[in-house]
Amino acid sequence: MSQPKDFMEDDERFPELHDLLNSYSFAGNTFTDTADEPGTALQAYVRHAVRTPGRLDAVIGEIDDLLQVGLFSDEIADDVDILPHIDPPSGWTVEQCLAIVRSHLERIRGGGTYGKPRLPQTDWEWRKQFPEVSMLLGARFNQEFPRLYASHREALDDHFSLTDEESLAELVEELGSLLSLAESDAELDSATQTLGLQIYPPDGVSLRQWLTDIRDIVKHRLHIGAPPT
Repeated sequence: MSQPKDFMEDDERFPELHDLLNSYSFAGNTFTDTADEPGTALQAYVRHAVRTPGRLDAVIGEIDDLLQVGLFSDEIADDVDILPHIDPPSGWTVEQCLAIVRSHLERIRGGGTYGKPRLPQTDWEWRKQFPEVSMLLGARFNQEFPRLYASHREALDDHFSLTDEESLAELVEELGSLLSLAESDAELDSATQTLGLQIYPPDGVSLRQWLTDIRDIVKHRLHIGAPPT
C-alpha cells in the first residue's frame, strides 16, 4: 500500500486525482462513499477543491481519463502505480468506487449539497487548510526540537531563514484564521496537534497567546501593518 504524500510529481498524469486519493489515505485508506452519500474523505476533498475554480473540473476529467483507458492498462501503469492505493469495500472494484466518486463530484459541481461543518473533519483537511502552519509546527516543534534548538525563538528564526516571504505572509493569514476558527482552547489544542505540534509553548505562555505572538513576530518581520514612515 502506498503511503500518503503531500507532493506531486511535475509530470503526473493524474495530479488532482492523486490529491483526492490522499484525502482517503488520511481517513482510513478505504472508500466509504455510497451511491446516496459521499463519505468523510470525499467531503473533505470537496471542501478543499471548491476554494479553487476549475479544480472539480480537473479531477472529474482525470477520473474520466483513467476509467476510459482502464485502471490496469499498460498505457497508464506507471501513472497509476504512484497513486495512493485505496481499498474498495468487499464486493466492489476500484473502478466502481471511482464511478460513485465521480457521480458525487458531478452533482456537487452542478450545485448539489455537501457537508460544511465549522471545523475540518480529517487530518488531511486540516493540513490542506493550514499548510504553512503545519509546516512550521511539524518541522520546527516536533519531537526533535530539544535536540535541534536551544529555545522556541531559535526554532522560529531557523524557520524564517528557510522560508520565503510569500510563504511567511501566508503563515500570518493562516494563523489568524486558525485562531478564529478554533474557538475554544480544547479545539485549538487538538488542531495544533493534528498540524504537527509536539512541543509545549514557552513556560507561562498559553498556546493561544504563543500563536498570536508568532503571528505578530512574522508581521513585524514582513512590516505588515507597520505605520507609514
